[in-house]
Amino acid sequence: MSDEERAGDDDQDSAGDAEPRHDRVRSYPTQGPLNSLQHWTSAKSPLRVALNYVVVWLVRISPSLKLKTWLLRRIGVTVGDGVSWGLEATPDVFWPEHITIGDHAIIGYDATLLCHEFLQEEYRVGDVVVGERAMIGAGAIVLPGVEIGDGAQVAANSLVTRDVPPGTTVAGVPAQPMTEDDLSED
Repeated sequence: MSDEERAGDDDQDSAGDAEPRHDRVRSYPTQGPLNSLQHWTSAKSPLRVALNYVVVWLVRISPSLKLKTWLLRRIGVTVGDGVSWGLEATPDVFWPEHITIGDHAIIGYDATLLCHEFLQEEYRVGDVVVGERAMIGAGAIVLPGVEIGDGAQVAANSLVTRDVPPGTTVAGVPAQPMTEDDLSED
């Protein structure tokens, strides 16, 4: 993606964000006709990724929140106190050390926190920050470089492509702030 395309994409994605996620994501160009995923062994140690994969698999199936927290910390995830990590929820396997989860946050069933994007001619790596008492719904996907504010809520099956301000509820693909009408019951 050219700088002009990325700038236009940032304008569309930022919607008032002080710093669009693409500004917080580092890009690494890859050479040759192959897509960047074909170069993954140059990006990260295969042994490290294999170890991370085994640990992530255990995190996904373990019902014990204490064990999940202990395992996540072993692969570099910063996990606050009282974090609830749902069954089948998946941290990034390549760069889990780029994930920070605040105290008492909830990561729902089958949610995914991605810290990387493999594209055609480059790959990108960025931090994912989940604030204190934030909630990520079941099946939601959070992209690299996204910050979810304290007390924010991400609805189930949402795709989070931009920051979520503190206390805001977002839903959809891509996730958008909910209005008062969306939140009221009929």
